[in-house]
Amino acid sequence: MSFDNDKYGHDVEKDAVRAGSYVDDSSAIPGETFEYGNSTYAKLQRLAGKFHVEQRGIERVPANERTDTSLLNVGTMWLSANMVVSSFAIGLLAQKLFFLGFVDAILVCLFFNLIGVIPVCYFSTFGPRFGLRQMVLSRYWFGWHGVKLIAVFNILACIGWSSVNSIVGAELIHAVNTDVPGFAGIIIIAICTLLVTFFGYKIVHIYEFWSWIPTFIVFLIILGEFAKSGDFINIPMGVGTSELGSVLSFGSIIYGFATGWTSYAADYTCYQPVGQSRWKVFLAVWLGLMVPLLFTEFLGIAIMTATTINDGNNRYMDGYKESGTGGLLAAVLFPPLGTFGKFCLIVLALSIVANNCPNIYSVGLTMQVMGRWTQRVPRFVWTAVGTAVYIAIAIPGYSHFEIVLENFMNFIGYWLAIYEGIAFADHFLYKRGMDNYDPAHYDQPSKLPPGIAAIFAFCCGIAGMITGMSQVWFVGPIALHAGMAPFGGDVGFELGFAFAFVSYAIARHFELKFFGR
Repeated sequence: MSFDNDKYGHDVEKDAVRAGSYVDDSSAIPGETFEYGNSTYAKLQRLAGKFHVEQRGIERVPANERTDTSLLNVGTMWLSANMVVSSFAIGLLAQKLFFLGFVDAILVCLFFNLIGVIPVCYFSTFGPRFGLRQMVLSRYWFGWHGVKLIAVFNILACIGWSSVNSIVGAELIHAVNTDVPGFAGIIIIAICTLLVTFFGYKIVHIYEFWSWIPTFIVFLIILGEFAKSGDFINIPMGVGTSELGSVLSFGSIIYGFATGWTSYAADYTCYQPVGQSRWKVFLAVWLGLMVPLLFTEFLGIAIMTATTINDGNNRYMDGYKESGTGGLLAAVLFPPLGTFGKFCLIVLALSIVANNCPNIYSVGLTMQVMGRWTQRVPRFVWTAVGTAVYIAIAIPGYSHFEIVLENFMNFIGYWLAIYEGIAFADHFLYKRGMDNYDPAHYDQPSKLPPGIAAIFAFCCGIAGMITGMSQVWFVGPIALHAGMAPFGGDVGFELGFAFAFVSYAIARHFELKFFGR
């Protein structure tokens, strides 16, 4: 389905009504209005318009401008973003950090991914209905002021993801050419990402539409070479309390990676037509996430088993010790493929761009939620600022990748589980579906919830998270009973979600009673 270019054309309204999803479009902001006036903001927007840079930030998209009708765009957005070496690196942690066997690691990966992608798929369906970004939609649950707390966490997530991903890419480049220092690889990846995200939604989708193909081919080559080597070791499954703790802790990392896109979900569907099928959007996102996540993480789990070969000359372990993920992949590719193997690693290193694009595009949108003044700074300016910040973080973190990755994955899983608990509680218990959202209220503080219930529930969620988290620096009392001492098993995201959901369900009742909104 496509929309006429005429403003609020008849076909737009007719199709939306037929789909049962027509909403008032009066609060949407037409694209041409961004260039009005003589302010610095307007001048920057006029300059951006000349180079076809997306000028829209968090302003609601009018129905006649929602012309991205392709469900392939929806699916390939996440297919490319996850068909990357960062996903592969997650699989390595099963054996490296948690000493899981092959089959149990595969099962953990499968089931925790299935849980983690559901919120991303569901919230992606909000974009076509309302034409709003994910952080703006969050105002309907957290209120005008409360959402700023969530925005801070999301900014940290965007910057953190980008830093971690860039380190992985830099490791690959260093594995190909040891004369290239880590900081140079990080800068290369960051600049390439900025070139794509600076131009906005359309260019991001075009890039993601195609970028998964060369990466997938390289992963197939890696799979073939590793299978031919015969170096796979079927590490047996563990048993007992220690196995329970390892399963829960690795599962927490898998969940954190899969659900990490939740806070951006609607950002990449808000230009879809208002009458687009919600089930089709959900399925497109589900396939776009599950296929690459399972393929790359399973591959990482399998190849990491080869580091346990005890023959006194283990090239896999030597490569991993020397250059992390890049060194391990080099051990698979370099002996049989030589120079072509190095080319394959460079392709994988550049795949990081596809993974970083959603982070750096969305960080600019999230910054605009922080206040009226941040909204008056164009999205593309915040994109550039975010790039500079994550470069500054990634360079000193290069030599501590494993610790950074584990702690960061858990942080993502924790806060997003709490966010999801509050959002689902409000959506299903109080709004009870899409029809009780008024998109005209998205920028009217007095019409949005006060946010007291949401902030209270968020604090309760943090309390649940603390009792269930298992980190090197702290182990919660409930986590101690979920595995073998001294680290137990990580149930932080499960308890964070449960505490937030229940506390919001109760607190929101009283908030509505006293404030009426």
